[in-house]
Amino acid sequence: MNRDFKNILFSEERIKERVAQLGVEITQSYSGSSLMLIGVLKGSFVFLADLARSIDLDCEIRFMSASSYGTSAVSSGEVNIKEPLDFNVRQIAGRDILLVEDIIDSGITMVELREFFSAFNPASLKICTLLDKVSRREVPIKSDYAGFICPDEFVVGYGLDYAERYRNLPYIAALKPEEYS
Repeated sequence: MNRDFKNILFSEERIKERVAQLGVEITQSYSGSSLMLIGVLKGSFVFLADLARSIDLDCEIRFMSASSYGTSAVSSGEVNIKEPLDFNVRQIAGRDILLVEDIIDSGITMVELREFFSAFNPASLKICTLLDKVSRREVPIKSDYAGFICPDEFVVGYGLDYAERYRNLPYIAALKPEEYS
């Protein structure tokens, strides 16, 4: 499998350290609050699990599915919210919400999700992403908490995939172009 990668960008150890730091930052920011973490499936599941264990607060964890990629290596530009939330407006209204994403690339998906959740009148709505690929941004969006600035590479591992492969890697690697073109 390592033959599929150009190089490892973020090691398992480096990811663990940064996720722990993010947990401390979030704990301090939301001190005294009951936080709702909403993970964007499927890519965020590994990151969210580790992040949640690093946050020293009462947290509720929910998931939803949204994507603009499908099985392609590039965004389609159209966001597909695949699964409805399993809770109603009363559970969002007045709550502190933290959207947890694996990677913000074009920003299109996160802008749509921010607008979607804003309609439910949360007390606060912030964004936490493991990887922020600011060089690929097509719409204005900024994460409140970012693990790493990501180079303009197609990355996999630690929950991120290409065609449902590589999610199980404990590190994040740049996939060789011939593997996804």
